[in-house]
Amino acid sequence: MDQKTQTAAALRNLPSVDRMLNSPEGLELQARIGLKRLTAVTRTALSELRLKMRQESGLENGNSAEFLLSEVSKIIHEKLRLEGALGIKQVINATGVLLHTNLGRAPLSTAALEAISRESGRYCTLEFDSSTGSRGKRGIRVETLLCELTGAEDALVVNNCAAAALLILKVIAGDGETLVSRGELVEIGGDFRVPDVMSSSGTSMVEVGTTNRTHLADYERAINPNTRLIMRVHPSNYRIVGFASSPSLSELAELAHSKHLPLYEDAGSGALHDLSIYGIEDEPSVGELIQAGADVVSFSGDKLLGSAQAGLIVGKAQVIEQLRKHPLYRALRSDKLRLAALEQTLESYSRGKAFEEIPVLQMIRATEDEIKARTLEVMEKVANPSLTVELRSGDSAIGGGAGPTSTIRTFLLAVSNESVGAQEILNSLRNSQPSVIARISEDKVLLDLRTVLKDQEESLITALNNLLQYEKV
Repeated sequence: MDQKTQTAAALRNLPSVDRMLNSPEGLELQARIGLKRLTAVTRTALSELRLKMRQESGLENGNSAEFLLSEVSKIIHEKLRLEGALGIKQVINATGVLLHTNLGRAPLSTAALEAISRESGRYCTLEFDSSTGSRGKRGIRVETLLCELTGAEDALVVNNCAAAALLILKVIAGDGETLVSRGELVEIGGDFRVPDVMSSSGTSMVEVGTTNRTHLADYERAINPNTRLIMRVHPSNYRIVGFASSPSLSELAELAHSKHLPLYEDAGSGALHDLSIYGIEDEPSVGELIQAGADVVSFSGDKLLGSAQAGLIVGKAQVIEQLRKHPLYRALRSDKLRLAALEQTLESYSRGKAFEEIPVLQMIRATEDEIKARTLEVMEKVANPSLTVELRSGDSAIGGGAGPTSTIRTFLLAVSNESVGAQEILNSLRNSQPSVIARISEDKVLLDLRTVLKDQEESLITALNNLLQYEKV
């Protein structure tokens, strides 16, 4: 029998879609993912196996009907595994980056999680005043808390910080020019570029000064009858050092107000407390920005604030009311889940319990000695003969564009194996359940307990003890 005939005979043994669907394994998968989805995946799996058999003139390990049915099943399971890996799943962040954008930035407090589940997960008073029985104001409690905590006259919540910038620029300066320093035309993660957002809003961007030095006189010279706004952008994930200078916010505010112009500060990470005592520099609190004279300030909800992704806007009542009345606000406004998390997070600040209840602030406040003690406790519970575990000193990073020049001293758990490289260990940890995300340095996998939540420690220990129970040959 020639090769072409052999291949044709092997292909005839491929199972039909119906046979796969009605096999014991197929029936089990139907109950899990549904008939429609399983049918589509089965057809794709059969097409891939058919192509492989034609290219290789059959399969080396056999071409019987039963064997090919098992091969189709393997392809289906692998496809479903890969699809599942694309969904949102809990991971253990052992990178030491507190606000890891790829890992969802700030983890929510227990109160925020409970509010999402208990309050907003069902019917809720999103826009209903239960005391009067009439329509209520969306996000009223969050806005009230933001005003109390920052000293602003009014506040507004939209779905993220880019949306906040877009709304402010469109409403306040969409028919004219906005002045901004050349040194602040930044691009941050996710392709957020200040010039692009300004262009999308309709305002004409007027660059003043130079990349490293901008003077108050540069702004003053650029002001003309078409000027609508002066904007100052927090540099976020980079700093210009050396021969560099720019006016203070209070100086800019004095100039703007003397020319009857509003001043807008895009604060980025938006801390509500002074974090310099913990080594985080160049992150002024939002309250300080308001006090210095900013008419409107926007900042993120899921960074140093420690809550859900949101664009928080605080400032003068007149400015906020303009934003609230604009049709674009409805397209950008926040949903009930986000508002529930924000409300509980801000309540923690209001009660003076933020550093006790909000995970990212707990991580920032944790001392080097406290991290060392936690790391040593985990080391004692790692009983895997395949691994060598050591204690090392190192640094944690803030991440999320906050405090790029600031680090926090920490202790690290260094994991290695004599015959297996660090990359393989890292891959194995990433494929554990839940996935453990770490980093590599000097051919060792480094795990920073600062960013590992306390209730995840046992899962981390289990992952380490199940890791590489063999020696690579």
